[in-house]
Amino acid sequence: MLKALFLTMLTLALVKSQDTEETITYTQCTDGYEWDPVRQQCKDIDECDIVQDACKGGMKCVNHYGGYLCLPKTAQIIVNNEQPQQETPAAEGVGAAANAAATSSTGTGGVAATGIAASGVVPGGGVVASAAVEVQTGRNNFVTRRNPADPQRIPANPSHRIQCATGYEQSEHNVCQDIDECTAGTHNCRADQVCINLRGSFACQCPPGYQKRGEQCVDVDECTIPPYCHQRCVNTPGSFYCQCNPGFQLAANNYTCVDINECDASNQCAQQCYNILGSFICQCNQGYELSSDRLNCEDIDECRTSSYLCQYQCVNEPGKFSCMCPQGYQVVRGRTCQDINECETTNECREDEMCWNYHGGFRCYPRNPCQDPYVLTSENRCVCPVSNAMCRELPQSIVYKYMSIRSDRSVPSDIFQIQATTIYANTINTFRIKSGNENGEFYLRQTSPVSAMLVLVKSLSGPREYIVDLEMLTVNSIGTFRTSSVLRLTIIVGPFSF
Repeated sequence: MLKALFLTMLTLALVKSQDTEETITYTQCTDGYEWDPVRQQCKDIDECDIVQDACKGGMKCVNHYGGYLCLPKTAQIIVNNEQPQQETPAAEGVGAAANAAATSSTGTGGVAATGIAASGVVPGGGVVASAAVEVQTGRNNFVTRRNPADPQRIPANPSHRIQCATGYEQSEHNVCQDIDECTAGTHNCRADQVCINLRGSFACQCPPGYQKRGEQCVDVDECTIPPYCHQRCVNTPGSFYCQCNPGFQLAANNYTCVDINECDASNQCAQQCYNILGSFICQCNQGYELSSDRLNCEDIDECRTSSYLCQYQCVNEPGKFSCMCPQGYQVVRGRTCQDINECETTNECREDEMCWNYHGGFRCYPRNPCQDPYVLTSENRCVCPVSNAMCRELPQSIVYKYMSIRSDRSVPSDIFQIQATTIYANTINTFRIKSGNENGEFYLRQTSPVSAMLVLVKSLSGPREYIVDLEMLTVNSIGTFRTSSVLRLTIIVGPFSF
């Protein structure tokens, strides 16, 4: 036995069939139906598709002719198809409930009957609409239904004039069709309104982007109803458009703003470009700095920033700097000046001369510095023979020594030590500066009975040469023996402090 799932059943009642020759009056479609201008007939409205949340509480919406039902999601719909039925699509006013829950069985003879469908409320808010139908059963038990308001029902006599409801007019096919007041110009809409044609009537609406205020249509400021635009919104009459902040551009959806990579699109940086959100920054290579326009790069003059970059002279170059040293020096470790030993590289002294290197240069001195009556006994040592009468008043020996010091050396500073090479018993040694200290630049301090230290007490600036004679006097304890020796020290002060 079939279980009827519909909560309301339509009851069919027999009524007198209508004569095909009588006048047909067109009426609007009943509730749950709408007029189809193409098919020129009423068609069912799918409430499950157009009504938002038609059913609540987990129920499912089931559409049927003229209404809808709310059923459990597990429910199954069983339709009685034991007897075939034919329906004209224009006569959809009966509803699915009548088709599913009521069947008509007649004999083989032709029987005509009309049924009146009763209105009812179904669960979930669906309404089964009332409709007047005409049911005809043929000899093959096929059922046909026809709505009295069916505009496709053409009278047997086409010349017979029909009566149409307000808002409709008779067509050349002798059916009632809607009058388009908007096209015909018979509407009374204002100039700032838009005419919308309806079935049998018309409506006056404001254009998109406008809203009705009183009798006038005023612009809707979409920018006051966020969120339309990602960043900036510009209202226009009846519409709006989006703008982006500098450094951004509109995406394809004309709503979202995406970052512009300025480093790829239009690199304005002179050297290095770094893209950031909504902007970009420029940076410079080492040795350069950004100019005031924050785009170009200017060379940094490192030589002006510090006076200690180079030991002697700093030379600025594009993006860098280099150090230079004076003649007689060479650059080491990029910044320091070191003396060049010309005696090992470019010795220009004669064979009878010896080369002496000093800070910043070199000098050639005679290999035999002895002058008459002195004779050379060893390297740089001159002795006056005792047999020569001229030697009685002269120092017994003169030793030649050479040294070099830097300019502007800090003082006091020990620079040279003198020491007796021959020690006699029962003798006393004393030391003094015999010559070459007229301005008091030096001081001789005795450090032991046989040695003394030459001390620089005044700062010297070069280039300059000093010849200082350091004398050692030797006497015996009873005063019967006296002799002296001289160390002739040549001091060359370099031109620089390095």
